[in-house]
Amino acid sequence: MHTQKKFGTAPVFFTAISTILGAILFLRFGFAVGTLGFWGVILIILLGHIVTIPTALALSEIATNKRVEGGGEYYIVSRSFGLNIGATIGVVLYLSQAISVAFYVIAFTEAFSFLFDFLKDRFDFILPRQVISVPVMLFLASLIIRKGANMGVKALYVIVGILAFSILMFFLGSSNYAANSSFSLANAEFRNMGSFFLVFAIIFPAFTGMTAGVGLSGDLKNPAKSIPLGTIAAIISGMVIYFLIAYKLASSASPAELANNQMVMADIAVWGFLVVPLGLAAATISSALGSVMVAPRTLQALATDKSFPSAKINEWLSKNREKDGEPVNASIVTCVIAFFFVLMGDVNIVAQIISMFFMVTYGSICLISFLNHFGSSPSYRPSFKSRWVFSLIGFIASIWIMFQISVLYTVLALVVLVFVYVYINYLHKNRKGLESIFANAIFQLNRWLQVYIQRKKITRTEKEWRPSAICISKNSFKYDNAFRLLNWLSYKFGFGTYLHFIKDYYSRSTSEQAKQELEKILKNIETENSVYVDTIVSPSNTSAIVQAIQLPGIAGMENNMLIFDFDKEDPDELDVIIDNYRVVNAGDFDICVLAVSRKPVFYKNGIHVWIKTFDELNANLMILMSFIILGHPDWKRSNIKIHYLCREEEVESVQMWLDELIVGGRMPIFRHNIEIVIREKDIPVKKIIGDYSSEAGLTIIGFISEDVKQNGREVFEGYDKLGNVLFVNACSAKIID
Repeated sequence: MHTQKKFGTAPVFFTAISTILGAILFLRFGFAVGTLGFWGVILIILLGHIVTIPTALALSEIATNKRVEGGGEYYIVSRSFGLNIGATIGVVLYLSQAISVAFYVIAFTEAFSFLFDFLKDRFDFILPRQVISVPVMLFLASLIIRKGANMGVKALYVIVGILAFSILMFFLGSSNYAANSSFSLANAEFRNMGSFFLVFAIIFPAFTGMTAGVGLSGDLKNPAKSIPLGTIAAIISGMVIYFLIAYKLASSASPAELANNQMVMADIAVWGFLVVPLGLAAATISSALGSVMVAPRTLQALATDKSFPSAKINEWLSKNREKDGEPVNASIVTCVIAFFFVLMGDVNIVAQIISMFFMVTYGSICLISFLNHFGSSPSYRPSFKSRWVFSLIGFIASIWIMFQISVLYTVLALVVLVFVYVYINYLHKNRKGLESIFANAIFQLNRWLQVYIQRKKITRTEKEWRPSAICISKNSFKYDNAFRLLNWLSYKFGFGTYLHFIKDYYSRSTSEQAKQELEKILKNIETENSVYVDTIVSPSNTSAIVQAIQLPGIAGMENNMLIFDFDKEDPDELDVIIDNYRVVNAGDFDICVLAVSRKPVFYKNGIHVWIKTFDELNANLMILMSFIILGHPDWKRSNIKIHYLCREEEVESVQMWLDELIVGGRMPIFRHNIEIVIREKDIPVKKIIGDYSSEAGLTIIGFISEDVKQNGREVFEGYDKLGNVLFVNACSAKIID
C-alpha cells in the first residue's frame, strides 16, 4: 500500500490549533472565568497543560526517533507496547475521534442560537438542532469522502483565518463593565474552588486537540520535523491565547454575566453579533474537520495491523483510493458513526468517556517516553530530546486527573479497555507479550539494584536467610522433578536458576544446540514459573559445576545453594555427584541432592521432614525449606510433618527443642504435626523412614559430609519405598526467627 506524502508542518499546526481553540473557548470559557475567577481558570489552564505539554514533548521525541507512519498516536503506542495493547487503545482512541466529529458538529449549531431563540420567542416554535447539524454532517462527509484530506486542509486554512479574525475582534472590543472596572492581576481572585474539578471536566476537552495533527502522520512529507514543530507551536500558542482570553473576559464582564451568558464574548467583541457566531462556527467546523480527517487514518492503521476479526473487513478498511491515497472506506465508516451520534443530538455523557480515552492515550504516550528514557536503549536516539521527569509527571497527572474528573467514568473507561484487550488477545494469541520497551526498563532496574546491593554490601545474613539456588541437570527432557523443586523454592521466598547441562566442547554447533534446547525447555514450562532458565556447555561435569557455582545470583545476592538430581531407577549419576562433592563443598554452599522417583507426587499427603540427632546444622534448613516449598500453589492444601528420629533417652531434650520451635519459630507447624520416632536398635533407619513416609508428597532427609566421604552412594540409596527424596546438607546453621 503506497500513500502519497503531501503535507508539511502547517497542516499539523492548523489542525491542532483549530481544535484547541474550539467550541469550549466560545461557549464555556466565560462560564469557567465567572465561576472560578481569573486565577482559578489560570490554574485550570496550567493543570491541563501539565498533561498536554509532556505529551507533546513525548510525541515529538518519539517522532524524531523513528518514522511515524499512518495512524499517529495509535502507531506510536502499538509500536512501543505491542500490537495487542496498541490495538486496544487504538480502538477506543478511534471511537473517541469519530464521536468527536459529532460532538463538534452539534456544538456548531450553537452558532445559530439566535435563530433558534427568534423562532421560539416570536412563533413559540422549537426548531430541532438536527435541522442544521444533519446537513452540516452530510456536507463534511461529502467533502472528506469525495475530496479527501487535501481539500480538508485547504478548507482548514480558510476556517482558521476566520477563527483568527474572530478572536482578534474580541480582543479589540470593549464593554461598559470594562470602562468602569478596577480589575487587575493584583485584585484578581479564586472563587468557588469546591467546584474546581467539575469546571475542569468541562474545560479540559479544549486542550485535547493538541495531538490532532499527529493523526496526519501518514500523509506528512517529514513527520520527524512536522510533528514536533507543529504540535509544540500549537500547544504554546493555544496556552498563551487562553491566558489572554481569560484576562480579557475577567476584565470585561461581571462574574454573573460570565457564568450565565454562554455567548458573552459576542457582547464584548467588535461586531460581536456577527464575528463571534462566525468564529464559533469556524472553531467547531474546523475541529470537526480535523477529527474527520484524523479518525479514518487511525481506523485504517488498525485494519492494516489486522486488528479486526474478519480478514475481509481488515482488507476493505485498509484500502486507499488510487488517485490520491485517501482512506476512503475508513472515512465512510467514520462518517456513518458520526452521523449516528449527530442524529442523537446529545453526546454529553459520551463526551466524558471520550475525555477518559484521550487521557489514557496521553498517559500511555508519556509512559512510553519515560520507559524509553529509563531503559536507555541504544536504538532510542531521538533528535528532539525531552526529559524523563516531564514524561513521568505527564503520566502521573493523566491518571490522577482522570479520577479527579470522574471515578465512575474512569472505571468505565478502564473496564472497556480490559474487555477490548481480552477480545483482541483472544483473536491474536500469537501476538502476546510487550515489546522491548519494558524489557529495557527492567534490565536497567535490575542492573541498578544489583550494583546498589554490591556497593552497599547487602549480602545474606543468618537472620534473613532465603535460598538463591542453582540446579545443574542434563535430564531436562527426561523428567521435570528437579525443575519443579526449584520452582517451588523460587515461587514466593527464594530465587532459582536452572541450568540445562550439555556435555560437550563449546563450538558454533553446540552453541546453536544450546539455543534450540533452551527454546524447547521454555516452551515446555508451565505459565506459573518463577525460575530463570539457561544452558551451560562444558566438556566435563566438574568444569560445568565450577562454572555454575561462580555465576552471580539473578537477584543480586550471592547464590547459596546447589541442587543435584539423579534417577532412583538409574542411579549412576550419583557417582558424578559424589566425585564433585568436594569441589562444591569448598564454597559456602548448602548442597541438596534430589532422588527422583517416577511415582506421582501426592501433594495432599504433605512434606515429611526427617531430623536425626546428628542434624544439628541441617534441622533448621530442612524446616525452612519445607515452609518455603509449602508457599507454592501446588502445596496449598498440604502441611508439614516433622519426624524426629532419636533414642529413648533423648526424648525429653528433643521434646523441649521442638516446643521452643513451635512457640518461637512462627512456622505453620502444630503439635499434632510433630512426631518423635524412637529408633529401635535392630531396625534400619531407612526402613523406619520408608514405613512412615511411603505416601508423602516429598520427603526431606539430612546428611553430613563425613557420611558421604565414608559411605558414598549408600547415603542416598535404599529409599525405594519413598517418592521424591530431597537430601539436604547445610553449610551453616540457619536461625528460625
